[in-house]
Amino acid sequence: MSRGEIGAGRGSAGVTPEALARGLGWFSIGLGLAEILAPRGVAKVAGARRGNTTLVRLLGLREVAHGVAILTQGQRPAAAVWSRVAGDALDLACLAGVFATPGTNKGLTAFATANVLGVTALDVLCAQLLSEGPAATAGAGPVRAVTTLVINRPARELYDHWRDFENLPAFMHHLESVRVTGEGRSHWVAKAPAGMSVAWDAEITEDRPGERIAWRSLPGADVENSGAVSFEEAVGGRGTIVRVELNYSPPGGPLGKWAARLFGEEPEQQALSDLRRFKQLMETGEVVLSDGSLEGTGVTEQRPAQPAEGAALAAGSGRS
Repeated sequence: MSRGEIGAGRGSAGVTPEALARGLGWFSIGLGLAEILAPRGVAKVAGARRGNTTLVRLLGLREVAHGVAILTQGQRPAAAVWSRVAGDALDLACLAGVFATPGTNKGLTAFATANVLGVTALDVLCAQLLSEGPAATAGAGPVRAVTTLVINRPARELYDHWRDFENLPAFMHHLESVRVTGEGRSHWVAKAPAGMSVAWDAEITEDRPGERIAWRSLPGADVENSGAVSFEEAVGGRGTIVRVELNYSPPGGPLGKWAARLFGEEPEQQALSDLRRFKQLMETGEVVLSDGSLEGTGVTEQRPAQPAEGAALAAGSGRS
């Protein structure tokens, strides 16, 4: 399979749940045969004592059975993949037992556990997608997010700050860096689910000082995307209405969409949280994390700030 077929942002549908299931089926058979034919080597790699060959062979038989079931159950073998998830739980329990046993290699056991956790995540992802049915994963079209917020600053000031794209990572949680590379062009690096990152080059497609900025990724981007932000004075001079539009094709097609939901990184959620951080930055000079901002946990929601008196009153009413 070529990179164009599995990569994101190349116009392809990406890896399908059915293809992932077949890959997991063959992986299960291969792993099972290794456990049956070379149990001592597998036990050693997992940090276990070499005397556990009978258990390793039994786990191998189970892996082969899972693989055969996945490959023979039909086009959407959801039940067979869920059985692999149950098997993963058993593997993790066995590794926990190995880790607690004196005289075992803790480093190798930890490494094996990390690998099993990674495969478990794929199994759960695939099983969920297969269980949702074809309609849930049929399309890999662009994802669109639109959000609006009133910010109590002049439109030109907000435009100037946003127009310098290198300022964006200060309030856009998913961005790692933006570097201006030329007239109207820049290089972006963003966080992706599971601790990964993606990068692309972008160009400005519309620039109306004080009113609107629009941009799009250039060919060859890890993630095809485009966006626009507009600034409109609110009625009565009460700040500026900022409207953000984001469009992107998620990594891995339908699998990427589901992974984004799994890790709590829906585009609408991101866009609103980012815009709230932008509001705080422009109105107060800094981004103040609320109680709902669990940085580092994958939950990026930024809740609206409220006055301390209001918060105390709400807390008091909750206790009454």
